[in-house]
Amino acid sequence: MKNNSTSTANKLADLTFSLLGSCQEKEYRLAGSYDLTQVEFRCLRLFGTNENLNNKTLADKMSLSPSRLTRIIDGLVEKNYVIRDMDKNDRRNMRLTLSQKGEDIVGQLNKSYVDVHKEILAHIDESQHETLINAMSSMLNALNKWILNS
Repeated sequence: MKNNSTSTANKLADLTFSLLGSCQEKEYRLAGSYDLTQVEFRCLRLFGTNENLNNKTLADKMSLSPSRLTRIIDGLVEKNYVIRDMDKNDRRNMRLTLSQKGEDIVGQLNKSYVDVHKEILAHIDESQHETLINAMSSMLNALNKWILNS
């Protein structure tokens, strides 16, 4: 039983490592098509339908230092995607709001992101789609449990 478990774990380790690389390449290409860096792309995607975010929340979600996030936000402000408002009581705290141009680009990014996944699914037999989603959901739940318990 242990050999089977180890073999499965090895296969899973190899698959997740390869999947991570492919997902990063997917993001790199999609971000580049909008003249964004991968990190700018991820940052904008985190806004989703929420047009206001706090810099500390954003840094936590992206696992970035405040100084690294500031450089990313500087680029998004320069591209007129984000409006930065400093907290008058604490200059380290800023409220970030999507500009109209930012709302437009986030809408386009979200649509393109879904479209890319439609293209990916087209390479998988439709009869396997539900099984794939269930398996990936189970994997994500197990990974999140592992993270919480580690």
